[in-house]
Amino acid sequence: MGTMTATEFSKNLKKALDRLEFFGEEIVIMRNNHKIARLIPGSPHMTAIEAMADIYRTLPPDVGEGWLEESCRTPNLTDDIRNPWDS
Repeated sequence: MGTMTATEFSKNLKKALDRLEFFGEEIVIMRNNHKIARLIPGSPHMTAIEAMADIYRTLPPDVGEGWLEESCRTPNLTDDIRNPWDS
């Protein structure tokens, strides 16, 4: 576990994020000799659902319809495919 002052953290944000991401290091941020935050690394892997969870908000509706049509033509997919843009 590494410790950084709030000033060090603000000046070295990229370095701190690299320590979290690449080295899996937990970082405690101190201000006025008090612990104010603890940063812990996230999961190293995302599931497909996590990766695609917010995609419907980032694509226009016509793209979703195209994906639905293409996936319906793809063999070996289940029959319960639905349009995620239909509310």
